[in-house]
Amino acid sequence: MKNKKWPKVSLVAITTILLWLKTYIAYKTSFDIKIENWRQELILFINPIGFLMIVFGFSMFMKEKTQKRYILVTSFIVSAVLFANIVFYRFFNDFLTIPVLFQTSNMSDLGSSVTELINFSDLFYFADFILLAAIMKFKPALLTWREYSTVDRRVYFLTAAAIAFFNMGMVETERPQLLTRTFDREMLVKNIGTYNYHLYDVFLQSKSSAQRAMADGSELADIDNYVRANYVPPNDEMFGIAKGKNVIMISMESTQGFVINKTVNGQEITPFLNDFIKESYYFNNFYHQTGQGKTSDSEFLVENSLYPLSRGAVFFTHSGNEYNATPEILNENGYYTASLHANNKSFWNRDIMYQSLGYQRFYSLPDYEVNEDNSVGWGLKDIDFLQQSVAHLKAMPKPFYSKFITLTNHFPFELNEEDQFIPPYTSDDQTVNNYFLTVRYEDEAIKQFVQKLKDEGLYEDSIIILYGDHYGISENHNKAMSEYLGKEITPFESMQLQEVPLIIHIPGQKGGTMTTVGGQIDIKPTILHLLGIDTKKNIDFGSDLFAKDRSDFAVLRDGSFITKDYLFTRETCYDKATGEPTDQEACKPYFKAVSNELSYSDKIIYGDLLRFYGEDLSEPKSKE
Repeated sequence: MKNKKWPKVSLVAITTILLWLKTYIAYKTSFDIKIENWRQELILFINPIGFLMIVFGFSMFMKEKTQKRYILVTSFIVSAVLFANIVFYRFFNDFLTIPVLFQTSNMSDLGSSVTELINFSDLFYFADFILLAAIMKFKPALLTWREYSTVDRRVYFLTAAAIAFFNMGMVETERPQLLTRTFDREMLVKNIGTYNYHLYDVFLQSKSSAQRAMADGSELADIDNYVRANYVPPNDEMFGIAKGKNVIMISMESTQGFVINKTVNGQEITPFLNDFIKESYYFNNFYHQTGQGKTSDSEFLVENSLYPLSRGAVFFTHSGNEYNATPEILNENGYYTASLHANNKSFWNRDIMYQSLGYQRFYSLPDYEVNEDNSVGWGLKDIDFLQQSVAHLKAMPKPFYSKFITLTNHFPFELNEEDQFIPPYTSDDQTVNNYFLTVRYEDEAIKQFVQKLKDEGLYEDSIIILYGDHYGISENHNKAMSEYLGKEITPFESMQLQEVPLIIHIPGQKGGTMTTVGGQIDIKPTILHLLGIDTKKNIDFGSDLFAKDRSDFAVLRDGSFITKDYLFTRETCYDKATGEPTDQEACKPYFKAVSNELSYSDKIIYGDLLRFYGEDLSEPKSKE
């Protein structure tokens, strides 16, 4: 045994194999990537190899000392990219993009939300880096280093290229035209790998940056024709029914529809909202349509009736665009417009974006009295925020359009014991347990706010619109959610959990439950029609939720969609009546509309196309 010679292994090979195996382990343990057959498993297994071989293969052109330094630094960077995706995925069930990485101004405000997502066991994701450093220091006998000849390098890179082409060949068989047809980042990672996905993302970012410079007004022709062809006229009985009324709109942080009329430990989660919907219009088939921008995406959808981008947040990437948003339209119709949010004004770049949307005033952190006693989690508690905001409403010129953004019901759902109105849910998942507590607190805050509006004489002169901005419980908590709901969380059920409440209270109107399928993109035309403002010349992808001829249709940012009878997600068509997969042909008639909706909206944003419209948006024209 003493004379046995172990095979020599190069530093390039050791590094590549360690990172390859670590990446595959991360795929299987840290990401919820659906595998349907052995070919997809093989693709997932091999997709990191080509990239890693090429990246570390560059070290074959370097001297020994430089090679070691390059491999160590590059290994750390690649590991950091993988780990960043893992942490991001734990809450957002999504992968990082270049625009998200530039949203660094938000990081200082995230606080406990980030620390809650990082575990001690995460050191594993840097174990190979530590091992590499030890190998370089102690130089075990199995390690070899030599200068590589031109032939060695050529064979090495041809092998790497062959593996990459083999990977893409299998991908084309499994998912034809992957890079041109998908809106789903999980699909990209599953097929081309985390690292190649980020290279592709760099390409997309460069492409999007060039689109505005190359855009011209002629690109609006097809979009304009599409919007006109799909325009839905308002319901005559509802058009102008709230003319001249104030508008009070509350974006309810992380509030999902499943909490409405439900209980925990025998107590209602949303007792006030349960009562409020009885005297309001309540939409129980209403979906959030946000992407990576979450709350800011919901604002963008609601104000513009355009879809958010598939990558990053429009509030960051295109805050300087020309928009025809609700605040700007209402300014022209005699309204005073304001947004109220007790947070730093630069969070989500709101101070810049609100100017583009046309808001006349942004009530932010300096406009509120905030201290340790009235703060928790992300900042000012909802009860204090809404109570203090009434004074701002009273001081506004009438009529006003005001949008509120709540904070307390935000991950990781922290709440002091004295603010808990119900006992916590008891599962093994603390996030789910706490969620019910903060939703109940938010409900109480809205109850006290509505009472304050009545006391101050604002209630009868205002329409009140409440909507959930995005999901609060991600798919990482499916086990506890399955326990609470008493059923398995299938992809169909996961999509149904993307429902959020929409409640519209109009003074003097009895209201009722509305079953039409819709989404946040429909709120803009709905509000404007209630106020008696014509939208026929607007570029809106949503339609009035009260319109008699509207289609039951909601498109999500990843290309999933919901109709009256069917639901499509993750390449599967479901029958809504049974929740079971059905023939793909049932969903096929909607594919073209989904593609048009998302691609046309993207063109408007990337190309800043609304700058080519005249003041009345009646016809496209170039504008300096």
